[in-house]
Amino acid sequence: MIGFVFPGQGTVRVGMGGWLRRDPAGAAVVARADELLPEPVSGLCARGPLDKLVDTLHAQPAVTACNLAALAVLRERGVEPEVVAGHSVGEVSALCAAGVLDVDTALRLVATRARLMADLPTTGGMTAVLGLTLRRVEELAAEAARPGEPLVVGLENASDHAVVSGATAAVDRLAALAGEAGARKVVALKVSNAFHSPLMAGALDGWAEAVRGTPMRPPRVPVVPNATAEPTTDLSTIVDALIAQLTARVRWTETMGVLADVETLVEVGDSKVLAGLLRGVGVRCVSTADPAAVRRLRRPEPAA
Repeated sequence: MIGFVFPGQGTVRVGMGGWLRRDPAGAAVVARADELLPEPVSGLCARGPLDKLVDTLHAQPAVTACNLAALAVLRERGVEPEVVAGHSVGEVSALCAAGVLDVDTALRLVATRARLMADLPTTGGMTAVLGLTLRRVEELAAEAARPGEPLVVGLENASDHAVVSGATAAVDRLAALAGEAGARKVVALKVSNAFHSPLMAGALDGWAEAVRGTPMRPPRVPVVPNATAEPTTDLSTIVDALIAQLTARVRWTETMGVLADVETLVEVGDSKVLAGLLRGVGVRCVSTADPAAVRRLRRPEPAA
């Protein structure tokens, strides 16, 4: 059994997608992204500048273009998934892999998501907390929040790796509290706002309209949405979860548990972040960021 996982915008870096742009199948997808997106991404991925690349407006389309380029390379080799999941904006790439969206539609939808989120006033931030249990981080987030200054766990990346998201002042208070509580590391993320938190509510109506107005097909394989961490082939459930994901928690720890028994997991994109998280829970995952790993992947032999 083969599973595909797709990284999100936190994995962007200058130089990303280099080998994918040299592969004919990958290059065709990146060229198509340059045609469709409001601003071409190939040059930005290759040369930056970094401050522009990490901006939400550009980061989400850039990582999606690389994800879909990697997917095209695998498809060219006859490698298809039997279950898919994506981390944050990577979920849109996962839906493409499952056959819910075609490449053009996925790129357009991500461009809309990025614009809606980038247009919100910058009132919040995100900080990773490592070395504390999820329950302890939730307690500290509740302690740091104030009326009008929400703070929640936005991402569960591992049992001892949570990312809090919310009002800037609350994030700052949380950082101090986490240090006092014995966190191994507290790292402010380089993001423009508080993703997967109530502060994204201003984009929710526009996002829901965009998602519900997008042509979609029932998935060919199960999808594990971020908002539920439960495999499903029900299209209405997938749509609702994709909408909810904008303000809801990314339940990646639970998702990794769901995928733990998959024989071959592949991180599809130019990133090894998800492969690293999976290794941390004892699950092997290869990455298409390593061309040699891609060459070793083979089309499954048909059952006798």
